[in-house]
Amino acid sequence: MVRTRFAPSPTGYMHLGNLRSALYTFLYARHNGGKFILRIEDTDQARYVEGATDVIYRTLRDIGMNWDEGPDVGGDYGPYIQSARKDMYLPYAEQLVREGKAYYCFCTKEELDARREAATARGETFKYDKHCLNMPKEEVERRIAAGEPYVIRQNVPESGEASFDDVIYGHIAVDCAELDDMILIKADGMPTYNFANVIDDHTMGITHVMRGNEYLASTPKYNLLYEAFGWEKPTYIHMTPIMRDAQHKLSKRDGDAYYEDFLAKGYLKEAIVNYVALLGWNPGDEREFFTMDELIEAFSVEGMSKSPAIFDVNKLTWMNAEYIRRLTPEEFTAHALPYYEQAGVAGMDHAVLARILQPRTEVFTQIPEMVDFLAQLDADYSVELFTNKKSKTNPEVAKAVLELVIPALSALPEWTEEAVHTLLLGMAAEQGMKNGTLLWPVRIAMAGKQVTPGGAIEIAVLLGREETLRRLAFGLAKLG
Repeated sequence: MVRTRFAPSPTGYMHLGNLRSALYTFLYARHNGGKFILRIEDTDQARYVEGATDVIYRTLRDIGMNWDEGPDVGGDYGPYIQSARKDMYLPYAEQLVREGKAYYCFCTKEELDARREAATARGETFKYDKHCLNMPKEEVERRIAAGEPYVIRQNVPESGEASFDDVIYGHIAVDCAELDDMILIKADGMPTYNFANVIDDHTMGITHVMRGNEYLASTPKYNLLYEAFGWEKPTYIHMTPIMRDAQHKLSKRDGDAYYEDFLAKGYLKEAIVNYVALLGWNPGDEREFFTMDELIEAFSVEGMSKSPAIFDVNKLTWMNAEYIRRLTPEEFTAHALPYYEQAGVAGMDHAVLARILQPRTEVFTQIPEMVDFLAQLDADYSVELFTNKKSKTNPEVAKAVLELVIPALSALPEWTEEAVHTLLLGMAAEQGMKNGTLLWPVRIAMAGKQVTPGGAIEIAVLLGREETLRRLAFGLAKLG
């Protein structure tokens, strides 16, 4: 059975690159009828962020990527948090020491820094020189017994080739002479990320490792460990990075890196996931819009790209707008309500708001600015706004229109959209005016701005009789 894993470090919010890694790993497992495992890799305690694990849970569940095994749901291969597995790593490292495939190293930071500086002075790239490799067993035992700090290093062969086959990148081989003797167990007893990764993947039965291509350089060392233990290697699928442009990766500094950033900017999670799925994968046809079930059905590694994916926020915004158009008015209102409250219009007719805003909204954070005039009229608007060549209006025409409209609206028996519509358009016909000639001054007086979502009739309904008449009277007074 296919067993994939998403193994994030709890160091903050969900980066879009991590989100895509999780998504592809989930889709591959589901498409192949396999298991999707969540593992929290918290061995780097210096970078641990309180609450970050909950962010991981919340994000994956919010999107619909439910895991089959993990810290909170259990499974046969737990614990699923690395720090809770701490005691299992040292015995594996000690096994390698006994077999000559790893060794204890007592070199201090100062000693290593001095050798690193000497290598730099010689114009060489520093690589650990196996200084402690041939230390007599008795000396090793004496120094450990004395409480001297040590690490355990992998004994990488000095010659030969370390290689692996990647589904995306093909065969990759590295000269062992170029590889460093990486640390397996740190001085604090915790495993390094690379060592824990290998032990966990093997003991959890992971068959397919999907991760970013920044791990391509580490994978030969991983495979040397698999070979040292005599274990079957997983299938490797390395993903290209997501870039902001040809030179720059997505970054927190630019506010374009995190899933929750985009939720806060008013994007729908469905649009984010759909767009992220297409960053480095092609379904093989012209489709652009997918539900999660459709992604599961369509996903295959054959559609994954070897080229970096460029994150185009304009394309995401376009896709988000398309998703917004497809919402029911009720769904749109549910998403828009926090922004109505922010703008002070939550008490207005939601059906009318949805009708005028849904076709114009690309991201929900646009709403407060679009409806700010409903909450408060800018009293300093210019009377020049009443001039519009297309509608054949100017301040003089506008004054005449408002003088006609105000008493008629005041006497209207009921304040409904149909009643306001019938009255205003009927008055235009009676006066021999184009509808726009009458409606333009009414809308300007109510809104105080030229561009508004919705026309005069919708705005009047949203404002209500009292506020509409107050604003029309104010406009008339401005016109003198």
